[in-house]
Amino acid sequence: MAESTIITGQFVRISQTPASIGERLMALIIDYFLIGLYILSTITLLSKLSIPSGFSLIVIYVYSTATLLTELRLPSGFTLIFFLCVIYLPILGYSFLCEMFNHGQSFGKKLINIRVVKVDGSTPSIGSYLLRWLLFPIDGPITSGLGLLVVLLNKNNQRLGDLAAGTMVIKEKNYRKIHVSLDEFDYLTQNYHPVYPQSADLSLEQVNVITRTLESSEKDRARRITALAKKVQELLSVTPREGNQEKFLQTILRDYQYYALEEI
Repeated sequence: MAESTIITGQFVRISQTPASIGERLMALIIDYFLIGLYILSTITLLSKLSIPSGFSLIVIYVYSTATLLTELRLPSGFTLIFFLCVIYLPILGYSFLCEMFNHGQSFGKKLINIRVVKVDGSTPSIGSYLLRWLLFPIDGPITSGLGLLVVLLNKNNQRLGDLAAGTMVIKEKNYRKIHVSLDEFDYLTQNYHPVYPQSADLSLEQVNVITRTLESSEKDRARRITALAKKVQELLSVTPREGNQEKFLQTILRDYQYYALEEI
């Protein structure tokens, strides 16, 4: 699956890869297994109650819950709230609640290392999570798998709920975010030519170390810049053209940003 790269309005460079259909199905299977386990556990706890034979699993579950509430002799108002919130809400709102409170991940998605984000890489709003959840029946049960067909027909593997909410499911391990300075756009207007092509081989972590060192205001800043500049020279096998170590690192960053934007 191709990786997409985005420059947001806050000048944040985001690289993300859509989760495959197989990964999404595996996450869904895990989630359904956990929901089934929740129902079976509840039924087990209520096994001492008398339940009519021949009932389906869901009917048994609902009947057992209602019987339990009757045995507890709770006030009618509290009984209704308890019934809806404690019993039904974890099942009906499972995916919505998990994704909203767990940064776009249900338990299944977390185990498979995928999560829900906005198409621009930002965190979805509560409304986006809610819309995905409300449209899930249309994606699957009601339309006999229309959502699967939609997923197959678009490059970001989005179902109808994703398209409506402006979201997508991405691979967590391939999600990268790095803040980019406005200076990196200078080469577009000044015909910028990179000095050190080797800078394109730097990792995001290495670039972040250089950025933090240059932005540091600590007393030993000069020493740290000198030491880091020597390490960068050895790593990239380059000889500085600048007479100043700080300017050398700044040039390395600008060159890295140049090649990063050229990939978009």
